[in-house]
Amino acid sequence: MKTNEEKLVMQSMQGAVHHPTASGDGYWVGFDGKGRIPLGVGGITYNFKLGDSCMNLVGDHIEPGVSIKNSDGKENCALMAFSCIGNEATIISGDAKGCKGFVSGKHGGINHVIAYFDADVLEKLNINDRISIKACGQGLKLLDYPDITVMNIDPALLQKLNIIENDAQSLTIGVTHIIPAHLMGSGLGETTLMTGDYDIMTQDPKSNLKYHLDTLRFGDIVYIENHDCTNGAHYRSDSGSVGVIVHSDSYTSGHGPGVCVILTSRNAKLKPIIDPHANLADILLHN
Repeated sequence: MKTNEEKLVMQSMQGAVHHPTASGDGYWVGFDGKGRIPLGVGGITYNFKLGDSCMNLVGDHIEPGVSIKNSDGKENCALMAFSCIGNEATIISGDAKGCKGFVSGKHGGINHVIAYFDADVLEKLNINDRISIKACGQGLKLLDYPDITVMNIDPALLQKLNIIENDAQSLTIGVTHIIPAHLMGSGLGETTLMTGDYDIMTQDPKSNLKYHLDTLRFGDIVYIENHDCTNGAHYRSDSGSVGVIVHSDSYTSGHGPGVCVILTSRNAKLKPIIDPHANLADILLHN
Protein backbone atom coordinates (compact mmCIF):
# COMPACT_ATOMS: atom_id res chain seq x y z
CA MET A 1 0.00 0.00 0.00
CA LYS A 2 1.27 3.43 -0.90
CA THR A 3 1.35 5.90 2.00
CA ASN A 4 2.68 9.34 2.85
CA GLU A 5 5.04 7.86 5.45
CA GLU A 6 8.02 9.87 4.19
CA LYS A 7 6.15 13.08 5.11
CA LEU A 8 5.43 12.09 8.71
CA VAL A 9 7.26 13.68 11.64
CA MET A 10 8.78 11.54 14.41
CA GLN A 11 9.06 13.24 17.82
CA SER A 12 10.02 12.17 21.31
CA MET A 13 7.19 11.82 23.82
CA GLN A 14 7.88 10.96 27.44
CA GLY A 15 5.89 9.87 30.43
CA ALA A 16 6.31 8.07 33.73
CA VAL A 17 4.96 4.75 34.96
CA HIS A 18 1.75 5.86 36.66
CA HIS A 19 0.73 4.54 40.08
CA PRO A 20 -2.64 2.74 40.16
CA THR A 21 -5.43 4.99 41.39
CA ALA A 22 -8.58 4.61 43.48
CA SER A 23 -11.02 7.10 44.96
CA GLY A 24 -13.24 7.28 48.00
CA ASP A 25 -13.39 3.96 49.80
CA GLY A 26 -12.46 2.11 46.63
CA TYR A 27 -15.91 0.68 45.87
CA TRP A 28 -17.23 0.56 42.30
CA VAL A 29 -20.92 -0.21 41.84
CA GLY A 30 -21.36 -2.57 38.91
CA PHE A 31 -24.15 -2.95 36.36
CA ASP A 32 -25.60 -5.63 38.66
CA GLY A 33 -25.84 -3.26 41.63
CA LYS A 34 -23.03 -4.98 43.52
CA GLY A 35 -20.19 -3.03 45.08
CA ARG A 36 -16.64 -4.22 44.48
CA ILE A 37 -13.14 -3.02 45.29
CA PRO A 38 -11.34 -4.22 42.15
CA LEU A 39 -7.84 -3.72 40.90
CA GLY A 40 -8.02 -1.32 37.98
CA VAL A 41 -6.02 1.02 35.79
CA GLY A 42 -2.39 2.06 36.13
CA GLY A 43 0.89 0.65 37.35
CA ILE A 44 2.66 -2.43 36.05
CA THR A 45 0.55 -5.50 35.29
CA TYR A 46 2.82 -8.54 35.50
CA ASN A 47 0.61 -11.54 34.79
CA PHE A 48 -1.61 -10.48 31.87
CA LYS A 49 -0.13 -9.53 28.53
CA LEU A 50 -0.85 -9.27 24.81
CA GLY A 51 -2.55 -12.43 23.56
CA ASP A 52 -4.09 -13.26 26.96
CA SER A 53 -7.83 -13.19 27.58
CA CYS A 54 -9.17 -9.78 28.60
CA MET A 55 -12.42 -11.29 29.91
CA ASN A 56 -13.45 -12.49 33.39
CA LEU A 57 -10.42 -11.02 35.13
CA VAL A 58 -10.78 -10.18 38.82
CA GLY A 59 -10.29 -6.53 37.99
CA ASP A 60 -11.78 -3.63 36.03
CA HIS A 61 -10.31 -1.89 32.95
CA ILE A 62 -7.00 -3.73 33.53
CA GLU A 63 -4.21 -2.40 31.28
CA PRO A 64 -1.71 -5.12 30.28
CA GLY A 65 1.95 -4.23 30.69
CA VAL A 66 2.93 -0.69 31.67
CA SER A 67 0.68 2.38 32.09
CA ILE A 68 2.34 5.72 31.26
CA LYS A 69 1.20 9.25 32.08
CA ASN A 70 2.41 12.83 32.60
CA SER A 71 1.34 14.96 35.58
CA ASP A 72 1.17 18.07 33.36
CA GLY A 73 -2.14 18.06 31.48
CA LYS A 74 -0.88 19.59 28.24
CA GLU A 75 2.12 17.29 28.14
CA ASN A 76 -0.11 14.30 28.73
CA CYS A 77 -2.48 15.43 25.98
CA ALA A 78 0.46 15.39 23.57
CA LEU A 79 1.58 11.97 24.83
CA MET A 80 -1.93 10.60 24.25
CA ALA A 81 -2.50 12.26 20.88
CA PHE A 82 0.79 11.49 19.17
CA SER A 83 1.83 8.10 20.57
CA CYS A 84 0.72 5.35 18.20
CA ILE A 85 0.35 1.60 18.57
CA GLY A 86 3.60 -0.03 17.47
CA ASN A 87 5.83 2.98 18.27
CA GLU A 88 9.14 2.10 19.89
CA ALA A 89 9.23 2.72 23.66
CA THR A 90 12.53 2.95 25.60
CA ILE A 91 12.96 3.05 29.37
CA ILE A 92 15.24 6.00 30.20
CA SER A 93 15.52 5.84 33.99
CA GLY A 94 15.71 3.27 36.77
CA ASP A 95 16.99 -0.31 36.86
CA ALA A 96 15.54 -1.15 33.42
CA LYS A 97 17.13 1.84 31.69
CA GLY A 98 17.84 1.13 28.01
CA CYS A 99 15.30 -1.69 27.63
CA LYS A 100 12.95 -1.39 24.68
CA GLY A 101 9.33 -2.26 24.05
CA PHE A 102 6.47 -0.75 22.09
CA VAL A 103 3.18 1.10 22.52
CA SER A 104 0.30 -1.39 22.67
CA GLY A 105 -2.64 0.92 23.33
CA LYS A 106 -4.16 4.17 24.54
CA HIS A 107 -6.87 4.35 27.20
CA GLY A 108 -9.06 7.45 27.34
CA GLY A 109 -10.67 8.74 30.51
CA ILE A 110 -7.73 7.82 32.72
CA ASN A 111 -5.56 9.01 29.78
CA HIS A 112 -2.84 6.38 29.84
CA VAL A 113 -0.54 5.24 27.08
CA ILE A 114 0.02 1.50 27.48
CA ALA A 115 3.32 -0.17 26.55
CA TYR A 116 4.53 -3.74 26.17
CA PHE A 117 7.84 -4.89 27.64
CA ASP A 118 9.18 -8.41 28.13
CA ALA A 119 8.48 -10.06 31.49
CA ASP A 120 12.08 -9.79 32.73
CA VAL A 121 11.99 -6.04 32.02
CA LEU A 122 8.75 -5.59 33.99
CA GLU A 123 10.51 -7.05 37.03
CA LYS A 124 13.08 -4.23 36.89
CA LEU A 125 10.59 -1.42 36.37
CA ASN A 126 9.23 0.79 39.15
CA ILE A 127 6.53 3.41 39.53
CA ASN A 128 7.76 6.81 38.22
CA ASP A 129 10.43 5.31 35.96
CA ARG A 130 10.40 7.36 32.77
CA ILE A 131 9.74 6.01 29.29
CA SER A 132 10.47 7.70 25.96
CA ILE A 133 8.36 7.00 22.88
CA LYS A 134 9.34 7.65 19.27
CA ALA A 135 5.93 9.03 18.35
CA CYS A 136 5.03 8.68 14.69
CA GLY A 137 1.86 7.79 12.79
CA GLN A 138 -0.78 10.46 13.23
CA GLY A 139 -1.46 11.95 9.81
CA LEU A 140 -0.64 8.70 8.00
CA LYS A 141 -2.65 8.36 4.77
CA LEU A 142 -3.34 5.55 2.34
CA LEU A 143 -2.79 7.36 -0.94
CA ASP A 144 -4.91 5.01 -3.04
CA TYR A 145 -7.75 4.84 -0.51
CA PRO A 146 -8.86 8.40 0.31
CA ASP A 147 -12.11 7.19 1.90
CA ILE A 148 -10.19 5.33 4.63
CA THR A 149 -8.80 7.32 7.57
CA VAL A 150 -5.78 6.01 9.46
CA MET A 151 -5.07 6.89 13.10
CA ASN A 152 -3.16 5.69 16.16
CA ILE A 153 -0.87 3.22 14.34
CA ASP A 154 2.82 3.15 13.51
CA PRO A 155 3.42 3.03 9.72
CA ALA A 156 5.57 -0.11 10.02
CA LEU A 157 2.87 -1.93 11.98
CA LEU A 158 0.23 -0.99 9.41
CA GLN A 159 2.23 -2.76 6.71
CA LYS A 160 2.39 -5.94 8.85
CA LEU A 161 -1.38 -6.30 9.21
CA ASN A 162 -3.28 -8.91 7.21
CA ILE A 163 -4.66 -6.47 4.64
CA ILE A 164 -5.78 -7.38 1.10
CA GLU A 165 -6.20 -4.68 -1.54
CA ASN A 166 -9.40 -5.12 -3.55
CA ASP A 167 -10.28 -3.84 -7.01
CA ALA A 168 -13.01 -1.40 -5.94
CA GLN A 169 -10.73 0.84 -3.88
CA SER A 170 -11.55 -1.12 -0.74
CA LEU A 171 -9.48 -3.12 1.72
CA THR A 172 -10.15 -6.47 3.36
CA ILE A 173 -8.52 -6.78 6.78
CA GLY A 174 -8.09 -9.75 9.09
CA VAL A 175 -9.85 -9.40 12.45
CA THR A 176 -10.64 -11.76 15.31
CA HIS A 177 -14.18 -10.47 15.98
CA ILE A 178 -16.92 -8.48 14.26
CA ILE A 179 -18.69 -6.21 16.74
CA PRO A 180 -22.18 -4.79 16.00
CA ALA A 181 -22.64 -1.05 16.46
CA HIS A 182 -25.24 -1.39 19.21
CA LEU A 183 -22.68 -2.95 21.57
CA MET A 184 -20.39 0.09 21.60
CA GLY A 185 -20.68 2.20 24.74
CA SER A 186 -18.38 4.32 26.90
CA GLY A 187 -16.43 6.82 24.77
CA LEU A 188 -19.30 7.72 22.46
CA GLY A 189 -19.70 11.48 22.32
CA GLU A 190 -15.98 12.25 22.22
CA THR A 191 -14.96 14.52 19.33
CA THR A 192 -11.92 12.40 18.45
CA LEU A 193 -10.64 8.86 18.97
CA MET A 194 -7.04 9.93 18.35
CA THR A 195 -6.56 10.34 22.10
CA GLY A 196 -7.99 7.14 23.51
CA ASP A 197 -10.49 4.33 23.02
CA TYR A 198 -14.12 3.36 23.42
CA ASP A 199 -15.70 0.29 24.96
CA ILE A 200 -17.58 -2.81 23.90
CA MET A 201 -20.53 -3.27 26.27
CA THR A 202 -20.61 -6.77 27.76
CA GLN A 203 -23.59 -6.65 30.11
CA ASP A 204 -25.81 -8.90 27.93
CA PRO A 205 -24.87 -12.62 28.22
CA LYS A 206 -26.75 -13.54 25.03
CA SER A 207 -24.80 -11.01 22.96
CA ASN A 208 -21.53 -12.09 24.56
CA LEU A 209 -22.24 -15.64 23.41
CA LYS A 210 -23.55 -14.68 19.97
CA TYR A 211 -20.54 -12.50 19.09
CA HIS A 212 -17.94 -14.65 20.93
CA LEU A 213 -16.95 -11.79 23.21
CA ASP A 214 -15.80 -14.30 25.85
CA THR A 215 -12.83 -15.08 23.56
CA LEU A 216 -11.57 -11.48 23.27
CA ARG A 217 -7.87 -11.02 24.07
CA PHE A 218 -5.57 -8.11 24.77
CA GLY A 219 -4.18 -7.01 21.40
CA ASP A 220 -6.98 -8.47 19.26
CA ILE A 221 -7.76 -6.54 16.09
CA VAL A 222 -11.54 -6.20 15.78
CA TYR A 223 -14.05 -4.72 13.33
CA ILE A 224 -16.93 -2.47 14.44
CA GLU A 225 -19.91 -2.47 12.08
CA ASN A 226 -21.64 0.77 11.01
CA HIS A 227 -19.42 3.06 13.09
CA ASP A 228 -17.62 5.97 11.48
CA CYS A 229 -14.84 7.14 13.80
CA THR A 230 -13.31 9.81 11.56
CA ASN A 231 -14.27 12.62 13.95
CA GLY A 232 -15.36 10.72 17.01
CA ALA A 233 -17.51 7.61 16.86
CA HIS A 234 -21.08 7.68 15.59
CA TYR A 235 -23.53 5.36 13.86
CA ARG A 236 -23.54 5.54 10.05
CA SER A 237 -24.91 2.73 7.93
CA ASP A 238 -22.35 1.00 5.71
CA SER A 239 -19.43 2.58 7.56
CA GLY A 240 -16.91 0.54 9.56
CA SER A 241 -13.94 0.82 11.87
CA VAL A 242 -11.02 -1.37 12.91
CA GLY A 243 -9.31 -1.17 16.28
CA VAL A 244 -7.16 -2.93 18.86
CA ILE A 245 -8.33 -4.26 22.25
CA VAL A 246 -6.33 -2.25 24.81
CA HIS A 247 -7.87 -2.95 28.23
CA SER A 248 -9.94 -5.59 29.96
CA ASP A 249 -13.63 -6.05 30.55
CA SER A 250 -15.46 -4.03 33.22
CA TYR A 251 -18.20 -4.46 35.80
CA THR A 252 -19.47 -0.93 35.09
CA SER A 253 -22.62 -0.21 33.06
CA GLY A 254 -21.82 0.82 29.49
CA HIS A 255 -18.21 -0.32 29.75
CA GLY A 256 -16.17 -3.32 28.64
CA PRO A 257 -13.04 -4.13 26.65
CA GLY A 258 -11.56 -0.94 25.15
CA VAL A 259 -11.00 -0.50 21.40
CA CYS A 260 -8.35 1.93 20.14
CA VAL A 261 -9.31 2.69 16.52
CA ILE A 262 -6.64 2.39 13.79
CA LEU A 263 -8.72 2.47 10.57
CA THR A 264 -12.14 3.89 9.77
CA SER A 265 -14.29 4.59 6.72
CA ARG A 266 -17.56 6.48 6.24
CA ASN A 267 -18.57 4.01 3.53
CA ALA A 268 -18.12 0.36 2.74
CA LYS A 269 -14.39 0.57 2.01
CA LEU A 270 -13.25 -1.63 4.92
CA LYS A 271 -14.27 -5.27 4.78
CA PRO A 272 -13.48 -7.70 7.62
CA ILE A 273 -12.41 -11.32 7.33
CA ILE A 274 -11.97 -13.54 10.37
CA ASP A 275 -8.31 -14.27 11.14
CA PRO A 276 -7.54 -15.93 14.51
CA HIS A 277 -3.97 -14.60 14.32
CA ALA A 278 -5.05 -10.95 14.07
CA ASN A 279 -3.47 -10.03 17.41
CA LEU A 280 -0.50 -7.82 18.26
CA ALA A 281 1.20 -10.74 19.97
CA ASP A 282 1.18 -12.76 16.75
CA ILE A 283 2.12 -9.77 14.59
CA LEU A 284 4.85 -8.17 16.70
CA LEU A 285 6.09 -10.89 19.07
CA HIS A 286 5.70 -14.30 17.45
CA ASN A 287 6.85 -13.59 13.88
